[in-house]
Amino acid sequence: MQKSILFFVLFLLVIPVFAQQKLEEVKVVTKRKGLQKSFTVTGNTTLVTSKELLKAACCNLAESFETNPSIDVNFSDALTGTKQIKMLGLTSPYLLIAEENIPSVRGASQAYGLSFTPGTWVESIQITKGAGSVVNGYESISGQINTEFIKPINDIPFFLNAYGSTDSRFELNTHFNTHLSDKWSSSLFLHGNTRTSKMDKNEDGFLDNPLAKQINILNRYQYYDAEKGWVSFINFRYMNDKKQTGQIKFNPDTDRGTTHFWGSEINTERLDITTKLGYVFKDLPYQSIGFQHAFTTHNQQSYFGLSQYNIKQNSYYSNLIFNSIINNTMNKFATGLNFTLDNYQELVTAQNWSRTDNSIGAFFEYTYDNSDNFSLILGGRIDNHNRLGTFVTPRLHLRYNPWAKAVVRFSAGRGKRSANIFAENQSLFASSRAFSILDTNGKIYGLNPEIAWNYGTSFTQSFLFFGKSADVTFDWYRTDFQNQVVVDVMQSPQQALFYNLRGKSFANSFQIEFNYEMVKNLRLRSAYKMYDVQTNYLSGTFQKLLQAKNRFFGNLEYETATRNNSQHWRFDFTYNWIGEQQLPNTQSNPISSRLPDFSPAYSLMNTQITRVFSPVFEMYVGGENIGNYTQSKAVLGTENPFGATFDSSIVYAPVFGQMYYAGLRFKIK
Repeated sequence: MQKSILFFVLFLLVIPVFAQQKLEEVKVVTKRKGLQKSFTVTGNTTLVTSKELLKAACCNLAESFETNPSIDVNFSDALTGTKQIKMLGLTSPYLLIAEENIPSVRGASQAYGLSFTPGTWVESIQITKGAGSVVNGYESISGQINTEFIKPINDIPFFLNAYGSTDSRFELNTHFNTHLSDKWSSSLFLHGNTRTSKMDKNEDGFLDNPLAKQINILNRYQYYDAEKGWVSFINFRYMNDKKQTGQIKFNPDTDRGTTHFWGSEINTERLDITTKLGYVFKDLPYQSIGFQHAFTTHNQQSYFGLSQYNIKQNSYYSNLIFNSIINNTMNKFATGLNFTLDNYQELVTAQNWSRTDNSIGAFFEYTYDNSDNFSLILGGRIDNHNRLGTFVTPRLHLRYNPWAKAVVRFSAGRGKRSANIFAENQSLFASSRAFSILDTNGKIYGLNPEIAWNYGTSFTQSFLFFGKSADVTFDWYRTDFQNQVVVDVMQSPQQALFYNLRGKSFANSFQIEFNYEMVKNLRLRSAYKMYDVQTNYLSGTFQKLLQAKNRFFGNLEYETATRNNSQHWRFDFTYNWIGEQQLPNTQSNPISSRLPDFSPAYSLMNTQITRVFSPVFEMYVGGENIGNYTQSKAVLGTENPFGATFDSSIVYAPVFGQMYYAGLRFKIK
């Protein structure tokens, strides 16, 4: 394996040497890529376009990263079927996830929030590795993900997407758009999904995927006055999501609160109201002022067997931003104030953990760009938080283009956050583990806030290889925790311990990415990723649990060409190789409920074929996990789910097996 990796690295290093000789001899015409990287943007940012989102089923935001080498998609447990994401070896709570630059997936929504945004609503996604901008807050540690929704002013009058799969999941998305006047436009997005059939392919007596129903409605209004420089967005959104999981024979009407059969229900209701107002000064086009405002109420009522977990979060967020220049447009700055209020009503079985958090902060971010080969973003903010105290957050981003079609980037920054230990680790409720908090002197569940530094560098070189466009990227990032809330399931299979870091915790991430247009319209996207993520636990130092140290990603896409591009085919194939993963300690369990220290390596393959019949109608079919790899023992202690060895949280591979789907898209332009 190490020799193969070394050969791969040498191969990528040698390619540009031979390719440089023909750089000026061949003219290349390329189509718009699904994933776009700029040589002039300061941050290490990848733009995921709507074209990329069509390459997979993309039913929700959590599933829209399957073809992206920067994001690792994982299952959270064996019962809910929820997919969660990781970047730079760290889970999603260490990312700042925003919708139109307003923080969205945080607090109570950490476990399932990514599944609450339908993929058809998304216009683009910006993924930034490393420390993010101070404009968006202080919580980002390993990166930022910002989702932009389709804008009413640019939307088509009608869109329909229908989807069905062999795991009995059915979805319907409809978009309606109208121009109310020459300045006002409105869009109505309707989404519904359901799964009503009970399936147990591995015959362990538990549902492979939950029974589910979701209704999701978004009404957007956009005001745009180009002459006067005003733009505004108003969003109203309502979501109701219900999940039932557990044993096949579980009936919530008769079995809830009993030990007849083990079952769980997770019911979430959410309301979001957001507004954005921006003004560009008429005589000073480089100067603008904007105000963001958001109110959210998130109410989850749930139980897992005999354990109850309810959390309601009411949040208010506001951000005032002023942008201008210093002397000339090479020197820009952004400054402003923001305020956040979070009220949590949290009940864990019989214990009340309710609290109110609030913070107010000011930020300043300076940008220098010589419009040629160098740019710099230097930012800082100071915040006062009722639990975290008063603290400073510095961030730095650098870009340098040493020669043609090459870019070097560097970033460094500090992040600080409150760990919502129960909301972020809900999969542990579906086990027999007893929760224990070992520290009591902190102000969040008795624990101290998490603090980490992230720094790293990236190098990208684009070139021609045998007359076709190619590029190679090397990324290296490190996250050092000054404090971390350690979730310890290594001490005993019957316990989940929470305590402040005692010792060291770090995450090293190294990635080599190689992209190449092999022949016309046939593109290869590949990446090798190596993670060294370690934490000091009470029982010793271990790799990050359920995190593969080595991963390989490959994607092939092909699109047939036509003269008017009205009728064509699109083919997509994605391959993932996931190396062994450190598993929680189960050695004190009976033999039938034990797992090895490390999981086996395995491969996953997904594919999709799309037929475009006209600019307004297309159909698609696809498959996920077509190699049919499944985890051999997904749920421990199935013979007695109310016993001491029951655990459904140790999931390192798919549970369901092969899944095939089909759908159609119809537009009125």
